[in-house]
Amino acid sequence: MGEIFKKEHFKEKYAVDEVQYTCDIVDALSNLKPAMLLTLRGQNTDSGSTCREASFEGISGFQVNNTLLHPVIVECRLIKTDMELEVLRYTNRVSSEAHKMIMKHVKPGQKEYEMESLFQHYCYTKGGMRHTSYTCICGTGHNSSVLHYGHAGAPNDKLISDGDMCLFDMGGEYYCYSSDITCSFPANGKFTPDQRAVYEAVLKSSRTVMAAIEPGVKWTDMHRMADKVHLEELVKIGILNGSVEDMMKVHLGSVFMPHGLGHLLGIDVHDVGGYPEGVERIDEPGLKSLRMGRLVRERMVLTVEPGIYFINHLLDQALANSSQSCFINNQVLARFRGFGGVRIEDDIAVTADGIELLTCVPRTVEEIEAFMADSAKTFSPVVSSERL
Repeated sequence: MGEIFKKEHFKEKYAVDEVQYTCDIVDALSNLKPAMLLTLRGQNTDSGSTCREASFEGISGFQVNNTLLHPVIVECRLIKTDMELEVLRYTNRVSSEAHKMIMKHVKPGQKEYEMESLFQHYCYTKGGMRHTSYTCICGTGHNSSVLHYGHAGAPNDKLISDGDMCLFDMGGEYYCYSSDITCSFPANGKFTPDQRAVYEAVLKSSRTVMAAIEPGVKWTDMHRMADKVHLEELVKIGILNGSVEDMMKVHLGSVFMPHGLGHLLGIDVHDVGGYPEGVERIDEPGLKSLRMGRLVRERMVLTVEPGIYFINHLLDQALANSSQSCFINNQVLARFRGFGGVRIEDDIAVTADGIELLTCVPRTVEEIEAFMADSAKTFSPVVSSERL
C-alpha cells in the first residue's frame, strides 16, 4: 500500500492540533480521561442516509454519546467558510467548462453516454476531479422528462436524434465538495419555436427566483414563485388557460414541475440541514419534494433548478382530475407529448444582500445558439489549470 507517513505529515496536511495512529487510539484517549466521547450519528433529512458513527476496538470502555454532535456539525456544514466557498467556486468553474465542452461536441447520431464520458474526462484531465458528485443524467428527447435518468436501468444509452432536446445534469466533485449543474439545449444547436417557448419559460422562472433570493426569505416561497412563473408562461404558450391564482390553489404547477426548486449543496450533493428539528415538510404536491424548508441564510450554498416537463403519467392524472383539467387545453398539450423536459440548474452562494452565481454557462437562447454554432472552432476553456 506504500509508505506510511509520519504524524507530522498529516498534522500539516489537515491543519489539526494533534495526530495519533488508529492502533494507539485507546491509549491516547485513556490518557486524556474524557468524561464522554461524542460520535457522529444522524440522518441527512434530504437523502435519508444515516452516517455511520466512528468505532474502534475498546470503545466500550468509554462513555459514548452519539446524538449530541450531529446537529452541531449540520449547522457547521450549513454555513460555508471562505475556504469552502473557494473550493465550491472551483468545482463550478471546472464543471461549467465541461458542460460548455459538451455543447460544442454533441451531435445527433451519438450515444448519450458519450456525453457522460466526455464530461468525466474533462473534469479529471482539466480539473483533477476523479469523481462526479452523482450519477450523470444525460437525457435526450423523451428521456429528458425522467428526473433521475441515467441510473442502472436506463444508463444514458439512447441514440441522440436530430431535433431532440438535451437535458444534461452533471457535476464534478473536488476534495468531496460537490457541484450540480443542468444545461438544456437542442442537440442540433437550433431551438424550434416550441423548444424556445418552454426553455424561456424556465429561464424566466430561474432568473425571477434568483433575483428574489436574499437572507431571510422562505425557500418554500421561492418554490411557489417558480410555480407561478411557469403557469403564467404556460398560459402564454396556450397549454393552459384561466386564472393562475386558481391554478395555484389546485397545485397545477406540480404537474409540470413535480420536484422541489433546489437543495443545499456542499460535501453531499444533497447536503444536510434542510429540515432541522422543528421544521416540517409541507404536505402538498411539489412542496413535499422540496429538499429544504428553512429560511435562507447568508453563506448557504444552494441549487436553483426550476424545470418544466411533459410526463405522460402526470398529464393523464391531471386530465382525469376535473379541478385541474378545466385549465388544460388538451389540443395544444398534445403537441408537447414526447417533448421531454427542460431544467436549468445553477449553484449559488447567498450573500448579505443577494446571491453570488457560481455557475457560468450560456443561458439565453441566443447565447446557446451562438455558442453551439461556433463548434467548428477549437474549444478553448477559460478555466485555470492551477488547482486549489
